[in-house]
Amino acid sequence: MVQDWLIHLLMGTLKIFLHPVFYVSVLLAAYLGVSRVKRERKNFHVRAENAFFELRQLLPLGLVIGLGISILTVGAGLVIPFEAILFIALFTIVIGISLRVRLLSPVFTVGFSFFLLIFAGGSKLSIPFFPDAFSQLDEKIYPSVAALLALLLIGEGILILKNGVKGTSPKLIKSKRGLSVGVHEAKRLWMVPVFLVIPGNALQIPFEWWPVFSMGGETYSLLLVPFAIGFHQQIQGMLPKEAIGTLGKRVVVLGICLTLVAIGSYWIPLLSIAVVALAIIGREALTLSQRLAEENLPFYFSRRNNGLMILGVIPNSPAHKMALGVGELITKVNGTKVHDEDAFYKAIQQNGAAYCKLEVLDVHGQVRFVQGALYEGDHHQLGVLFVQDEKKWGNEAV
Repeated sequence: MVQDWLIHLLMGTLKIFLHPVFYVSVLLAAYLGVSRVKRERKNFHVRAENAFFELRQLLPLGLVIGLGISILTVGAGLVIPFEAILFIALFTIVIGISLRVRLLSPVFTVGFSFFLLIFAGGSKLSIPFFPDAFSQLDEKIYPSVAALLALLLIGEGILILKNGVKGTSPKLIKSKRGLSVGVHEAKRLWMVPVFLVIPGNALQIPFEWWPVFSMGGETYSLLLVPFAIGFHQQIQGMLPKEAIGTLGKRVVVLGICLTLVAIGSYWIPLLSIAVVALAIIGREALTLSQRLAEENLPFYFSRRNNGLMILGVIPNSPAHKMALGVGELITKVNGTKVHDEDAFYKAIQQNGAAYCKLEVLDVHGQVRFVQGALYEGDHHQLGVLFVQDEKKWGNEAV
């Protein structure tokens, strides 16, 4: 028995490479990395993270979350119709091509597929290889799809909370008053592979070689399905870690509440419709409330009279080694007060480029001192990104 399950798991895992969403996700993550680097170079003539950063974030945490969801779905006996997987893949590909990363939330890809399943159920709709698929759908499958959506929503919240705060991208924009200000942008794509149990005859008919197993007189197949989950948030009024962390926690709470309602839908199937509808409305409400809250706050990353606000720190740079952080304020350099980049640049060179001593006001308003050795030419590449004057847009990081 155990050997059979292992064979089914292995066969199902390998099929992920046949799924188009796998390749769409990889290409879209690569595109996000390249476009981010181009924008950062346009603003600062230097990039923060390299173009492969988004690709490196695509899978690691998603694998762990996918494993957790797989254990829950398979253990609970959730059976997902293959038609739902087809619709989810279709919506994911269409949204991916449109480059609207924010819409690659499970509330949209799985939610829209859910409602399309309802309209397609019992119809005479025919697709290649699966001529009778939609005529076999019944109300028993809808609670399973709703439960899967709720679990994926919890996964999305965890991804935002744990990974969304990493490597947010500094960005220069114009305020309504025409001043140059800084914001941080998080635009990320994750892939969450989940093992799903699907009715065995759904794949056995067109693909006779597909492995199936029997349980309770019914046949089923195991399939590893990649779910693409996108995230886009622009932060202007607070620190990125605080803003993204708050949103992530709210998404997790929403997902947990919907999961409880989805459990009840197994006794009252109509509740599954409420779960999906509330998921879409609730997730959009969280995005809108976050956006309105940001718009009502003053810009956090703006020019200050008492120092230079750190908008970004380049990884592995001297500034990174000195543990300078985003949102901190540099007030003195080598004992000299600084309030603009020119003063900062001149103060760095006072000691013959031997070392750099900074007085920094941290995000809690506490003064701290940091210093580090500099070598010839390092003062041009300290690795700190500031909010620049309009005439300096495009200058290199100091």
